[in-house]
Amino acid sequence: MPITIMGDKEFESVPSIKSKALRINLNQNIYGTFAEIGAGQETVRNFFRAGGASGTIAKAMSAYDKDFSDAIYGIEDDKRYVTEARLKKMLKHEVNLVEQRISRDKHPNKLFFSYANTVATIDFAKKYKGHGWVGIRYQTRPDEEYNEIILHIRFHENDARLQQITLGILGVNLIYGAYYKYDNPKKLLRYLYDHLDKDQIEIDTINFSGPRFTKVDNRLMSLQLVKNGMTEAVMFGPDGNNILPAAILYKKNILALRGSFRPVTKVNMDIYKKSLNMFLSENKVSKDKTVVIFEITLSNLRAEGEIDEEDFMARARLLCSLGQTVMISNFKEYYRVVEYFSNYTKERMALAMGVNNLVDIFDEKYYRHLSGGILEAFGKLFFKDLKVYLYPLHHHETGEVTNSDNLKVHPRMKELYKFFKYNGKLQDITDYDDSIMDIFSREVLQKIQREESGWEDQLPELIPEMIKANNFFGYKSKEQKEIIK
Repeated sequence: MPITIMGDKEFESVPSIKSKALRINLNQNIYGTFAEIGAGQETVRNFFRAGGASGTIAKAMSAYDKDFSDAIYGIEDDKRYVTEARLKKMLKHEVNLVEQRISRDKHPNKLFFSYANTVATIDFAKKYKGHGWVGIRYQTRPDEEYNEIILHIRFHENDARLQQITLGILGVNLIYGAYYKYDNPKKLLRYLYDHLDKDQIEIDTINFSGPRFTKVDNRLMSLQLVKNGMTEAVMFGPDGNNILPAAILYKKNILALRGSFRPVTKVNMDIYKKSLNMFLSENKVSKDKTVVIFEITLSNLRAEGEIDEEDFMARARLLCSLGQTVMISNFKEYYRVVEYFSNYTKERMALAMGVNNLVDIFDEKYYRHLSGGILEAFGKLFFKDLKVYLYPLHHHETGEVTNSDNLKVHPRMKELYKFFKYNGKLQDITDYDDSIMDIFSREVLQKIQREESGWEDQLPELIPEMIKANNFFGYKSKEQKEIIK
């Protein structure tokens, strides 16, 4: 029994990196290979140093030369090496070798694994800090199919040696978590940062697959990355899998729509369709090089101080069912969204929004933390020749329609507003559908929760059926009502 002193409090003890590696090494059944490209053999080094590695490491290699790498894993169609496709080839190839070379008859209890990474560390000029793909393919039972955890990282340190050390620590955390924390993927995510700081490395994409993760929704894991401060934004596609932001944004024209989408309405889709048509008519904007992003800020996901994950999943699934790409961000201000996109593209960008959102952009209170105040924010927002497509607001009581011509901002902001208005930065959406202008997500949500009728007609096709079938946003079916009675 360990000694406890009066006043001690319970806390979770974090094993050292050596302890984690040693625990893996001392397990007589865990056995596999390490293949690391681009930053040395930093992960496997920890296992060698911990002791007892002969019972764990079948092989450690680093096919650093491109020709050697191609000879082992094949040539990628895009001729690139630091990609998810490359990592998956490495994992599959190495697992197949273990299966071929280690007899199951002789070793019936072996739990095979393959850990791999392919990374590019900081360049000599220190302008490009580097990134990489890291993953593990492994078993927790000798008779089961393989599980996979694959993640994308971005280095933030300014020294290649420090990046190598960080990568080695992350690798140990991943292997340890894969074996000893797989029953709770949310905790596994947090444990990836054991003995690391979020200023050292960023995880912006992660996907779980395999028999141990059949109930894991990778979109929910995306939310955890942002919620835990591991990255500022994540993206996922209509298929529900997380996608690397760089892969979809790189050198693309970007149209972004921010909203709560709780739920997505006909107005949201009208804004999307009309603004996209306007965007595609701009100079140097082609359809094949344009991507549309539906963005939900983390602040819009909060309910009573905490993120309502079920509510988030409802919004995400509805948007995905409409074939949209969704981004979850930590950005409160629009200029930060534009800055984020600017990391990946120098092409044209546009934002589509309603009148109320534009009024908020011209509110000084959102920029008090900036030394240059609202002028600094606007310099960042519009410096890329960005355009705002404005959807008008219909005042139900007066019948008045507010657009960029009669929109009212604070008196101190009038001249600033005029500057952007008359320099073509703001453009009204004029061919809007006036029959749906009085639809607001918050009112539709209230109707759903109050069990009122008529809300179905205010949503895009098939969305009401999804809400009813999945009991989204507090909807209760007749059967549920009977049970409650």
